[in-house]
Amino acid sequence: MPYIIQNQGTPHERVCDLRHGINTIGRGLDNSIVVEDDARSLSRHHAEIQVTDKGLYVTDLNSSNGTFVNQVKIIQQKLNHGDLVQFGSVVFRLVDESQSGTNSTNQNAIPNSGLSILMRVSPEKSRVNMQDLLQQQKLETSGSVLMIQGTDEVQRTSAKLRVLLEVSQELASPEAYSALPEKILELLLKIMSVDRAVLLLVDEKTGLLEPKAYRFSNPNATADLDFYSRKITNFVLKQGDAIISDDASLDRRFDSSQSIIQQSIQAAMCAPLKPRDHAIGVLYVDNLSRGHAYHKEDLEFLSSLANQAAIAIENAHLYRNMQSEVIRRTKLERFFPAAVSKKIEEGWDLNRIIETEVTALFSDISGFTEMTAPMQPRKVLEFLNEYFKVMVEDIVFPFGGTLEKYIADALLAVWGSPYQKEDDAIMAVNAAIAMQWAMKQLNEDWTEQGRDLQIQIHIGLNTGMVAAGNIGSENLIQYTNIGDTMNVASRICTAAKAGEVFISESTKAKISSHNLPLEKLDLIKVKGKEEALQLYRVLWQNIDVKEMLSKSKTSFSAEVS
Repeated sequence: MPYIIQNQGTPHERVCDLRHGINTIGRGLDNSIVVEDDARSLSRHHAEIQVTDKGLYVTDLNSSNGTFVNQVKIIQQKLNHGDLVQFGSVVFRLVDESQSGTNSTNQNAIPNSGLSILMRVSPEKSRVNMQDLLQQQKLETSGSVLMIQGTDEVQRTSAKLRVLLEVSQELASPEAYSALPEKILELLLKIMSVDRAVLLLVDEKTGLLEPKAYRFSNPNATADLDFYSRKITNFVLKQGDAIISDDASLDRRFDSSQSIIQQSIQAAMCAPLKPRDHAIGVLYVDNLSRGHAYHKEDLEFLSSLANQAAIAIENAHLYRNMQSEVIRRTKLERFFPAAVSKKIEEGWDLNRIIETEVTALFSDISGFTEMTAPMQPRKVLEFLNEYFKVMVEDIVFPFGGTLEKYIADALLAVWGSPYQKEDDAIMAVNAAIAMQWAMKQLNEDWTEQGRDLQIQIHIGLNTGMVAAGNIGSENLIQYTNIGDTMNVASRICTAAKAGEVFISESTKAKISSHNLPLEKLDLIKVKGKEEALQLYRVLWQNIDVKEMLSKSKTSFSAEVS
């Protein structure tokens, strides 16, 4: 069985077994591995280590001070025997005897890798400077416009391959999608002696070629995006083959092209940007001084360069889409727990309005206005962010709730929308209990830190039917729940006093089998309701929070797995 060791080899050594499945690590008492940290560098739920048949994986749970593997900050990382795993400032060493069969007598073995290394070469040290492969000007004897060193075929072939390799390296780093065409043409003009060059890409909406970058070898040339031959570029895009127009003004394929006549284009080359089975654009160069300027070697090289460029552009496009997707998912997960977000990603339609039963939870800070009146606005925001992080990320989401919105110092969360489960009501009530215990812990933490913050919250819950769906726009995720159930939950919260949790008759009926300690209250009249409400006070102080947390989170994990 794998395990992690803290303070190995000291009198304070601590061994923590890792069970199969998910092991959570943090300061919170509900973690699988509870870590006491005097420096308070650990978050309440800092990270998790997942033990699977395929290996061990550590995942940072958006902690304040990060998770590191062998001193490298990670979000998720596969672990190997002997790895040093650091949570905040607390360091553990992973021991996994199933991976530990390394040859300790081999002096060339890298610790914990299981490899015997005979030679190591850094990729950076193996690279060459492209300028060392190029000439300041092209050789007239070669006939080619390639500014490649070497006169015989073997030397030039080797140099061309090395230049293309360096081009691929230059274009491999994640570039801004919009900046990549300029970089491609910059490289092209270093390598080839051409008068003008333009890179065009197909517009996804119109299907037409649009120029994205252009370069002239003469810095005094007049900038004119109409210089290229649309006949040639459209021909290459349609046919999918690179071409040389040996004397463009005499080429019958393009004899009606006004740009060739007006611009006095003597020779042109054009290659498709074709990363897969279809072209996404073209790379065009031309010559104004003489016909028959380009040769087979030039076209082959331009075509190879275009292939590299096409792959780089497509990768940059994919990278940009991935970034957009990450942003979209991050926004999504601000309101939905990870398990619900996953369900939505699998095809749930948030724009469809549904009627469903939910348990709504309103939580509000008692006396917030008076407490924050003397505080600077920035300090108020910092305090609220700290408070909401605990209430939402550490409680609402782990208990399967969906955050609907923040309302100043209040928060509204629901259970049962968009993902409904049988135990929504009890999970919501347990979340309210956990909030009160967390508030107690927060106050103790603030006192230890010497901060003048002591607050209490009041919470109201109600169960009933709502209309749930996306409001406002199909392109803006603003998922909400509409109905009297929500309004009543807000009124119940208002009726509760500092440190209290009130639930409605309908919520009480849903959780009756759980035998929670409740106190029946006198009928309470609330705003907006003609009849008084029968409410119940949850005696949360009488509940073993550790046991409740363990049962609730286990139940939620089983529901969504």
